[in-house]
Amino acid sequence: MRVTTKGQVTIPRSIREKLGIVPETDIDFQEDNGRFYIVKTTKPKSSSKFKKFRGIASAKMTTDEILNLTREI
Repeated sequence: MRVTTKGQVTIPRSIREKLGIVPETDIDFQEDNGRFYIVKTTKPKSSSKFKKFRGIASAKMTTDEILNLTREI
């Protein structure tokens, strides 16, 4: 295996299949006595990429007021 200039490597298909690694899978690297291991993380999957941002807006405006700001009038 060769590391790219961006620090990336390709995990061989057989390894991905054994570990159940598919696109968007979170993995981690763990060290044990100088050896490094790739492991899948156990983070719960979010149902939406934007779920973590829900409810953090601080604008005191109505939806119509916000939409009017984004539209060309």
